[in-house]
Amino acid sequence: MPTVAERFVERLVDHDVRHAFGIPGGPWIPYMEAMRRRGMSFTVVANEASAGFMADVCYRLTGRPALCHGTFGPGATNLATGVGCAWLDRSALIAATTEPSDAMRRRVMQMNIDHQALFAPLTKQTLRAGRADIAAVVDCAVRTACEEVPGPVHIGLPSDLAEQPAAAAPPNAGPPGARRLAGPDALAVAAERIDRARRPLLALGLTAQRLRVGPPIMRLAEKRQAAVVVTPMAKGLIPEDHPLYTGVLFHARSDLLADVIREADLVVGIGYDPVEFNYEEWLPDVPLVHIDTRPADVAASVDLAADVIGDLRATLGFFGTVQLAAADWDLQHLADHRRRLHAALRPGGDALGPTEALEILREILPPEGIVTCDVGAHTHLIGQLWPTPAPGRLLMTNGWSSMGFAVPAALAAATCRPEVPVVAVTGDGGFTMMAGELVTARRLGLDCVILILADRMLSLIEVKQGWKRCDPASSVLYDHDFLGAACIFGVPVHRADTPEALKRALAAAFQTVGPVVVEAAVEGAAYHQLIARSYR
Repeated sequence: MPTVAERFVERLVDHDVRHAFGIPGGPWIPYMEAMRRRGMSFTVVANEASAGFMADVCYRLTGRPALCHGTFGPGATNLATGVGCAWLDRSALIAATTEPSDAMRRRVMQMNIDHQALFAPLTKQTLRAGRADIAAVVDCAVRTACEEVPGPVHIGLPSDLAEQPAAAAPPNAGPPGARRLAGPDALAVAAERIDRARRPLLALGLTAQRLRVGPPIMRLAEKRQAAVVVTPMAKGLIPEDHPLYTGVLFHARSDLLADVIREADLVVGIGYDPVEFNYEEWLPDVPLVHIDTRPADVAASVDLAADVIGDLRATLGFFGTVQLAAADWDLQHLADHRRRLHAALRPGGDALGPTEALEILREILPPEGIVTCDVGAHTHLIGQLWPTPAPGRLLMTNGWSSMGFAVPAALAAATCRPEVPVVAVTGDGGFTMMAGELVTARRLGLDCVILILADRMLSLIEVKQGWKRCDPASSVLYDHDFLGAACIFGVPVHRADTPEALKRALAAAFQTVGPVVVEAAVEGAAYHQLIARSYR
């Protein structure tokens, strides 16, 4: 008879869960051994938060949930940071934690906190497994995690459970059921409003990116000749040089979008998730048609003309069958707007700036390469500036927005896509949080480049301090050079402070086997010109 640990892993493998990340405690050892025997990888990381970030990215790139683990107390609280990323960035994962046995659960004991209470606000569901129901718990967790809207599910594993004999397993419950279709009345109202708008504006968001519905959206946009804006996590759905492309909401110089947005007489949100940016923060005083897998979350002041809820691909297929008149957007005006935005993102200057550093990276990185983006001032620039040729080529966190995301995300990308080049773009603050994962990358032999935009500041905070006319000295991270070494944790470091040096460093880094760090000493003053305070 298999043990609970063996049944747990067996059921995960049945659901095509292939990757697991975490830091083990003693009770986790039988699960690790069961994974080894079943050919399921368990990657020990430097910080449990990384385990959650990595499981999140595995889902984004493969469409299959991964497992992350933390042990009692501090292991679980560290893990919660990564699990929260999956919660607000909408990724399916299974978060397993070791919990006290039934006999000790309510007792005072070392490292004992209520994991069920901890993960309840960060997950779609939190469960506690037992010997008799371990297979059913895994089935429920995977099914719930993958149902629309996807997200994390937590399983608490009592510390004395792993080596107990498992009960007989019921048949595999299978994948989630089909998504429901939108109602015909809502579809008819939406089609009528879209057809009679003179200048409809399509706003594409996270759901559209996750469900990879770019082609039918583009057919609708071109059929209607509608201008298009995207949220940061929807980059790649439309080419940035497309005649209808307008820009990225909320990120660098997004204030320039306001002139175009104000010309719209209807906004059509397609797969728009307000977790990135609430509608009312930018919506002009025009009606809204919301097309998504769940209802619009808007303020009462918003004129919600139609709320079309259902399977997004099927809904877009419907719009492909109806007659829609062409809009009267001035394409030359949109082209002029793109040129102004393009120029505003390049403020110039003698020193190596973040814009120059990113353009050098774009020149060297092949189109199929994957960029993971950390949180900070550079995020706003990447979100607007970085040409993203397809979904999945730029990975960022914008719903959760945790510093430290980029490095573990790059490790996960290199694990899932070893055939393509991977680069993490991070600031010096975000890198400091996750520098220990260089040990993980080196041990696994992962080919990834970590580009640090080192400007000695928490630059996004320093920009906001400037808005409030506060002294920025409290945002200084260090004096002199950042790493000051040719090697860190056995990983080579290249430093560059000019465009030419950065080109050489990146070219060498992408020719190197294993992880490489490139420290680009950039002048962060440009961020004051690049980051817009507000739309209005």
